Amino acid sequence: MRLIPTRIHGLLDYVVALLLIVWPLLAGYRLDAPEAVVPIVLGAGTVGFSLFTDYEMSLARLIPMPVHLGLDMASGALLALSPWLFGFAERAWTPHLVIGLLEIGVAMTTATVASPIGAPSRQGVARRQAGS
Repeated sequence: MRLIPTRIHGLLDYVVALLLIVWPLLAGYRLDAPEAVVPIVLGAGTVGFSLFTDYEMSLARLIPMPVHLGLDMASGALLALSPWLFGFAERAWTPHLVIGLLEIGVAMTTATVASPIGAPSRQGVARRQAGS
């Protein structure tokens, strides 16, 4: 079931990307260690493809939403598996696994079609109808 609107997904993209970039610094990971490099690279990549996704939170609507969701799922899977793939599970694995699985879950439950450019939001339409 696709419950999450693309507008909310877009907001989550930027919040999670920022978290992925900042969290290794806050956790005190060495910045050249894979437990830091993986989330930082994935966070930067998320910002990059989010800026060009066909949804309300982008600069240019070039990447179709289903492709974006596929990238989110791949990114989430890589993040979730990274402690074992890159050999740092004995130092850190919980945040990588949890955030990665959440990314996959959000991608699986997000709508695949965004509102057209300039289209009013559902809330705006409801407010106008209530005021009539």
